Amino acid sequence: MLRVAVVGSGPSGCYTAQSLVQRNPDVLVDVLDRLPCPYGLVRYGVAPDHEKIKSLQNTLRAVLEHERVRFLGGVQVGPDSVPAARLRELYHAVVYCVGAATDRRLGIPGEDLRGSWSATEFVSWYSAHPDAVGCAFDGPALSARTAVVIGVGNVAVDVTRMLARGATELNPTDMPQAALTSLAASEVTRVHMVGRRGPSQARFTTKELRELSVLPDTQVIVNPAELELDPDYVDPSSLPAAQRRNVEVLRGWATAPPASARHRIRLRFFLRPVELLADGDRVCGIRLERTEPDGHGGLTGTGRYEEIETRMVLRSVGYRGVPLDGLPFDTDHGTVPNVAGRVMRDGVAAPGEYVAGWIKRGPTGVIGTNRPCAKETATSLLEDASALMGKDVPEDPATALRTEGCTPVEWSGWQAIERAEAALGASLGRGVVKLPDWESLMTAAHGSTPPPGARGTARQAPTDP
Repeated sequence: MLRVAVVGSGPSGCYTAQSLVQRNPDVLVDVLDRLPCPYGLVRYGVAPDHEKIKSLQNTLRAVLEHERVRFLGGVQVGPDSVPAARLRELYHAVVYCVGAATDRRLGIPGEDLRGSWSATEFVSWYSAHPDAVGCAFDGPALSARTAVVIGVGNVAVDVTRMLARGATELNPTDMPQAALTSLAASEVTRVHMVGRRGPSQARFTTKELRELSVLPDTQVIVNPAELELDPDYVDPSSLPAAQRRNVEVLRGWATAPPASARHRIRLRFFLRPVELLADGDRVCGIRLERTEPDGHGGLTGTGRYEEIETRMVLRSVGYRGVPLDGLPFDTDHGTVPNVAGRVMRDGVAAPGEYVAGWIKRGPTGVIGTNRPCAKETATSLLEDASALMGKDVPEDPATALRTEGCTPVEWSGWQAIERAEAALGASLGRGVVKLPDWESLMTAAHGSTPPPGARGTARQAPTDP
């Protein structure tokens, strides 16, 4: 049997495992994850009110319950736990599906002031990612009347929507109780979502965009003058269908009459953040420069500025991969060098080492993009199978891991976490409610205390989709 370790249990990892076992009956796959819970960003990145997308967990669950697939959670691959070199000794092949584990930065003064967060931190907090413990979005953060979200992609739309949601809409979700309580008491009533480019370059999908207009007691406002700076907005005939639909939605909002609403969401375009303004060590505003198309597909600054008073800034300008223990890394692209998923070392394919997902191609695409990406990697691995089988590996790598002090959370442990979350929700008069920290997760899984170093910071993004 060909033994394969897939590192990462998000969609890219599960799709890789699925492709391997479907196409070769002699493959056994262990899906390893740093967290004791599977599903990656489907669990910890998809907004809690997106029940249809979150239902993808059922598809991923079927993969992880396959008779030749095993989930091993709570396994940290790295020098302080299970080194990559040791993992290669335990399996014929290792596929890394670990995503893009950090956020891109704006690179402007004031970015690290209190009150300035990455959108990933906010998402991790309201999604109960265990690394988000201690990331306080209650108190001063949500007592702000105005929030600014930098970015015009789907994550920016998600966090904007969460700021405008009420407790009534969020109560049926699996959002942790502390986050629900804080958002219910939030004083944020104005949200500016700011993009440095025009509406035709925005990265949100039309479906996500339209959801803003159906929020209760909320008005979406767009300045027609900002839209008309974009030549493709004025004449969208040459745009792809998706961008044309976005333009149609924005055009409708730009021409809508004013309405009375508690929450106001302003979509801003052609504004580039140049500085976060400070009151002591805390954000008190943001300075933006007006941009305009340069006629060559880029932007130029106009030297005209405006400021928005705010004590809460959420930065949503993309993700970036980080170097992995024992693997080569392309710092320019934030990916592991590869050809069709095969890891390349000095231009030569490294036997038994593969990548899929964002760490392979960069943080692009939607969840479904990971399926063909995973299939390509699985194809490469299976083409190499005869050569890989020449290496001796343990009969059961999990036994070797336990002998060396690692205590994986297997599927029964995950099921115990699910039962604990159902019980927690019932005690609160809600549905399933996520356990919010390492200690409660690990205790539910197998009655243990968190592993050393498990209490990370919220500045680490969840596993990739």
